Amino acid sequence: MKELITAVREARTRDVPALLSELDRAGRRSALAELKALRKEVRGWPWEKQDRIRKALLVAGAGCHTGAAGCAAWIGGRDLQVWSRPPYSMLVDVLSDRDPEWLGDVAHRLADRPGTAELFYELISGLVKASQCAVPTSEGFVRGWADALSSSQWQQNRRPLADALRTDPYLTALVPRLFEVAELPSSTLWFDEPDDPSRWHVALALLADEGLLERVPLVDACVARLVRGGKPGELRFFLALLRRLGLTREEEAERVADWTALAADGISTAAGHAQEVLARLDEHGELPVRSLVEVSGSLLFRPEKKLVRAQLVLIGKKLRRDPSAAGELLPVVAEAFGHADIDIQERALKLIARYLPAVDAAVREETALSASLLGPALRTAAAEVFGDLMDAPSAAEPYMELLPSVPVPRRIEPAPATLAELVEELVVLARTASRDSTAFERALDGLVRHARTDRPALTEALRDALAGSWWLVDEPQSRVEHRLRSEAGITLVLAVLLGRVPMEAVQAGRSAWAGSSVCVHAALQGVLKARLWEAADAVLTGSAPFLLALPTWHTGSIDPAVLVERLRTYQQLGARPGEADFAQALLRVRRGVPQEAAAEAAAGLCTPEGDRLAAWLRMDRPLATVHRYDLDRQESTARGWVERQPTDWTRRALMASGENPFIQREFPRSFHWLGSAHTPRHRTCDHWNDQSEPWVATLPEDSETLTAWLLPAMATCVTDDLKHAAQPLLGLVELGGPATEAIHLAVAYALGARYPEDRLSGVDALLMLAAQQRLDAMLLGEQLTLLLDYRLVKPNRLADSARIAAATGAYRTVLSVLAPVLPRLLADKKATTRGLGDLLSVAAECAEHCGAVGGGEPIPGLTETAARGGSSQLVRQAARLRAAWEQGSGRT
Repeated sequence: MKELITAVREARTRDVPALLSELDRAGRRSALAELKALRKEVRGWPWEKQDRIRKALLVAGAGCHTGAAGCAAWIGGRDLQVWSRPPYSMLVDVLSDRDPEWLGDVAHRLADRPGTAELFYELISGLVKASQCAVPTSEGFVRGWADALSSSQWQQNRRPLADALRTDPYLTALVPRLFEVAELPSSTLWFDEPDDPSRWHVALALLADEGLLERVPLVDACVARLVRGGKPGELRFFLALLRRLGLTREEEAERVADWTALAADGISTAAGHAQEVLARLDEHGELPVRSLVEVSGSLLFRPEKKLVRAQLVLIGKKLRRDPSAAGELLPVVAEAFGHADIDIQERALKLIARYLPAVDAAVREETALSASLLGPALRTAAAEVFGDLMDAPSAAEPYMELLPSVPVPRRIEPAPATLAELVEELVVLARTASRDSTAFERALDGLVRHARTDRPALTEALRDALAGSWWLVDEPQSRVEHRLRSEAGITLVLAVLLGRVPMEAVQAGRSAWAGSSVCVHAALQGVLKARLWEAADAVLTGSAPFLLALPTWHTGSIDPAVLVERLRTYQQLGARPGEADFAQALLRVRRGVPQEAAAEAAAGLCTPEGDRLAAWLRMDRPLATVHRYDLDRQESTARGWVERQPTDWTRRALMASGENPFIQREFPRSFHWLGSAHTPRHRTCDHWNDQSEPWVATLPEDSETLTAWLLPAMATCVTDDLKHAAQPLLGLVELGGPATEAIHLAVAYALGARYPEDRLSGVDALLMLAAQQRLDAMLLGEQLTLLLDYRLVKPNRLADSARIAAATGAYRTVLSVLAPVLPRLLADKKATTRGLGDLLSVAAECAEHCGAVGGGEPIPGLTETAARGGSSQLVRQAARLRAAWEQGSGRT
């Protein structure tokens, strides 16, 4: 036994099987106790040393276990997983002398563990073959099987996957499970070469043709998964397989209900396929009118214009073949009058006009009721179609803009008063890594308060509540200290309070420069780290009665009068404010309105901190002045700062900021980055997609400055394949301070973002600025024009954002923004820019509701575009906008 333990300690994995074979059952049990103690000891070793002996420890422990449950738990232990290839064959060898039933039990236990089934597929498969037990069918094992097959055929120069599947013993057992697992194996989702025989959908269809797989169950499973819905990538796999299986006309006719459901609710590609199938059935007279009515009633409401147009064409063909179906179909077609696209409305109106005379009076009246859904541009044409059946137009009501309500600043609750409440909030913050800045600030303040009044009780309560945390049990103090140096959360202070970080490290952390010259994210994180080290010192020494920087409003701002009173309490207690705490409080104190009374009260304290607060409140300037800058010319420019990439394939409009000597002179070193002059750089920083940190609460009164600094990261929403880059925008708009060029430029980026999630952030920010009466529509239009000129924003994406904003009832706001954008696009001699017609359509819809804006002056280039002739979307929408603009030029 001693030789086995020594071999494990020395990481001699190859020697372990032979040493295990020399031990009897009792010897293995004794060795197992030693191995468990060694495993516990290893957890405290440095990572590099741990990794060297993991393989030996894994094999030895598995071989010493006599129970199947314990063996499976040992093999699946997270701390025994290795970075390199696990010793699968060695594990099978050391277990091969066990009873087959025992081996099968271990295999199924590993397959049933979500954390090991996929990772240990090769081992589980080896145990299954050795035991001749039934193959496991757990989700993890199925994914592991599929990925292993794909990997092996790629290693064999892309050998056709069907060849590997033909000889695979698990084929008939596991293929049906592919259609039942919650998440498909990643290897099934490769569609770069749809006809490649190494792709799963091609291989499965081929085996179905050969009879090795039952074809009908495959068809049923594909249709069922498509109807059920799921991730688009997975649904594309089932759709590709379904198409490969090549359904006969009889099989398609048997599933009309499924095609109807897919056309109504499936992803766009699946809905398009279902629509094609229904069209084929209709051509052969196998689609009842009732079924066509049912599917059209759902499909005509879909946002995909291509699908809606195709359905109107299908209905038109049906009516040409069978005019008697008009009585059932025309009321459904009239529902398309409510579609957002005017072209769809017009197509539906023309289709109804062609067949309306053939239906009875009841159907005509029913169809005419939907005419009220048509836009103003089609009301005249509708009146010609329906005549007296349409309601007489009522007197136009005064237009009213609908905007969201402006958030009212909410006072945040004070720090938890009782020890039990504080401990509960601290545990939540420590274990969930919450980024709620309000909860963090309250908990940090409560920690400082309770540590001063009853530190022993606080320490005891937290030690019990946080038992099991990695930094309390499994790590040596030196490693805890090393890992927490990069921590920017409440855990750092908790670890100091509970003795896991020595006082020497706290003093070193306080004296070290926590700032950075890299980027704003690192600089703001440095500010937070400086505050945390200072708070950690306060909980040990009891030097602070509470934190000065605790916000009074949910935005992170502090009422100046409240801060004055806090300084007064410090003065009465003889306490000295922490440098970082007081600096953060200054950055948060409200400065947007005259604060002379608070400044006088602060000066009346006759303390250095009171004098600094008074000077700060009387400073009539933001944290940093923001201006646009041209990097190439090294001078300010009215067209904006443009960052030219080294390859010159893309340019970004960004902002620069000036110096603030007060920050450099009066604030701690960790804050000096905030007072330095900054110009944007060519490359984005390492925090390009880190939008989770509570940066907004650090500078709640300087939204324009903070936006300018965060702009390079937010601009990636249009230049890079990233989501949620514009997520901080709405929080920035809700802050105090002016909203000028930086905020409007950030909104412009978000409105033209690549992904809908970021465009929604831009729409929300646009509407909030309008509700706050801080929107400069002309400035935003200029910023959008700049981004359009540099091809950073695409017109079709801007049109999508504008349409969403207009749909909320903010027609005048949207039109005011689009009006200065359109002339530049219309002036293009190639005014066929993709999306320009969509932009004109949104603008026309807005003008039809609210009238002209900006005094009613004509939009340059609109008349010339409308006069081009032809029936293109661009010309038609230009004519529509011109008519609506001229008609509404007198409205306000």
